Amino acid sequence: MKKPLIILTGPTAVGKTELSIALAKRIGGEIISADSMQVYKYMDIGSAKIMPAEQQGIPHHLIDLIMPEHEFHVVEFQRRAKKCIEEIYERGNIPIIVGGTGFYIQAVLYDIDFTTSRCNDDFRKELEQLKESHGACYLHEMLEKVDPNAAKQIHANNSKRVIRALEFYHETGKQISQHNEAEKHKTSPYDFAYFVLNDERDYLYERINQRVDIMLSQGLVDEVKMLKEKGYTRALVSMQGLGYKELFAYLDNECTLEEAVYLIKRDSRHFAKRQLTWFKREREVIWLDKSTYQRDNKQLLERILEILDEKDIC
Repeated sequence: MKKPLIILTGPTAVGKTELSIALAKRIGGEIISADSMQVYKYMDIGSAKIMPAEQQGIPHHLIDLIMPEHEFHVVEFQRRAKKCIEEIYERGNIPIIVGGTGFYIQAVLYDIDFTTSRCNDDFRKELEQLKESHGACYLHEMLEKVDPNAAKQIHANNSKRVIRALEFYHETGKQISQHNEAEKHKTSPYDFAYFVLNDERDYLYERINQRVDIMLSQGLVDEVKMLKEKGYTRALVSMQGLGYKELFAYLDNECTLEEAVYLIKRDSRHFAKRQLTWFKREREVIWLDKSTYQRDNKQLLERILEILDEKDIC
């Protein structure tokens, strides 16, 4: 018998957190964060991290775990999430994966195999040196030549994933995009329901703009100053997160605060668009348009519970 797994995802600022807590309360759930930034310590405001006082007694996992100087990647997320899932089952509860990092969700849902190629330290160092001397875009152009589909899916600034894709091709002679596509079509080991929360574009974009304004009023600039004073640099993967890289540029006198805020809002809207593109490619997703339910979480929750009952998941 497959065990139940619930996924609640959607673009940034759509309102996943509040709904996920309400759902967890109703079904005896525990929440596993699928957010690539909330895993880092000290990065609270810019990642919209849910703090203990806001969790309403619902256990939350994979939040506030590692220091910003360490890289957190999909393989580590998968390992930790699978361990959390098993422990949640042992407690008689239901795991609910909540967050907007689609690749993290896919890795757990279909138990993607990341062990096909071995790491070649010399080749990785060579790629890292090329990045330092020629820039991230140079590596991305290398990837475009050997794996155009992967290059389309991976942003040029995400050097970690670009290097991983180039390593995979170097070691196996195969495209990582083809490997991931084949893995994605595996049968899930879980009895799952995959909900994608969405809203009308103009309303979502306004929520994104408002969220950035709230983060600034909560002290986002001071948070980035604190990270800078602790010695964390813009070169770190953690500091590539939205809100952090732009404010590092401001603190380094490369732009005004007004320009940095404009970039944070613009890039957050672009990020939401990319997230939706990802989810549209996924299989067996259940779309929930908030406007259909008058943006009322009670109505949304009841619909989710109806679907779970129909699918006999919990």
